[in-house]
Amino acid sequence: MKRAQIPPILLLALLASAAAWAAPAADQRAGAAPAVVSGVYWVTFNVNPGPEVAAGGVIACKAKIAPNLAAFENPNPGVAPVESAAGVVKLVGSGRASSPVLCMVQVPFAWRVSDPGSGVQLSYEIVAVSGSGVAAARVGEGIGVAYPGLGGTASVRLNVAF
Repeated sequence: MKRAQIPPILLLALLASAAAWAAPAADQRAGAAPAVVSGVYWVTFNVNPGPEVAAGGVIACKAKIAPNLAAFENPNPGVAPVESAAGVVKLVGSGRASSPVLCMVQVPFAWRVSDPGSGVQLSYEIVAVSGSGVAAARVGEGIGVAYPGLGGTASVRLNVAF
C-alpha cells in the first residue's frame, strides 16, 4: 500500500495560516489595554443671530461628543458611546437682534478607549426660533477635539453665524 506524502512546503503553509488564525486580536495591537478617559467639555457657542431672528426669539444649541475610534475598534458605529447636552438662550431687546449671544453647554463623559490620544469627535446643532417658527439652523460634524486630563475640563469655543 502506497502512503500519500504531504509536501513540506504545504505543511509549512498550513502551520503558518493556523498560527495566524489562532492569534488573538489584542496581541496584534501590541497589547494595548483599554484606558479610562473622563472629564467635562464646556462648549461655548458665540452665535451671531443675524437679521432673520427678531428680539424675543430663542437660540437652542446642542453639542454631542463621541470617541474618535478607528474603524477596526468599532465595527458597529451605532454602539459607540455618545454624550450630548443642550442649552437655550432667549434674545432680548427691541427690533432686530444683531448682537452676538453666548449659548453654553456642559457635556460630561466617561468611557474606555484603546487610544486616549485619539480624542473625540464633536458635533453640534444650533436652531434659531422666532415668532413665526424656525428662522435658521446650523449643523457642524466631525470636529476633532483632544481629551482633557483624567477628570479634567476642556473648553471649546465655536463661532456660528446665521
